[in-house]
Amino acid sequence: QVQLVESGGGLVQAGGSLRLSCAASGRTFSNYAMGWFRQAPGKEREFVATISRSGRTTYYADSVKGRFTISRDNAKNTGYLQMNSLKPEDTAVYFCAAGLVPMSVRGSYEYWGRGTQVTVSS
Repeated sequence: QVQLVESGGGLVQAGGSLRLSCAASGRTFSNYAMGWFRQAPGKEREFVATISRSGRTTYYADSVKGRFTISRDNAKNTGYLQMNSLKPEDTAVYFCAAGLVPMSVRGSYEYWGRGTQVTVSS
């Protein structure tokens, strides 16, 4: 079992920045790829970014490419999502997830956090 807890969400104006954290406990964090997903009201949960176990490989959704950066610190059992140039359409609950392979597909992740709310005002 891997337990994941997100933090760092909040209310920010358009153009601002936030950094989300995902603290992992349980099994060895470095054994898992990590992903970030988000879900806006009335919409499906969508892929945001993923990072490999070592951190050397990353992949982003087109909607966030160039604005968001995913990273991880395996020594601290923590993953991050740096979000810059935020837009109102980035408003959503953001979830981190852990799985064996860094994929953009929800089903490839075995463990999920409960999410953190990000609200971007215009």
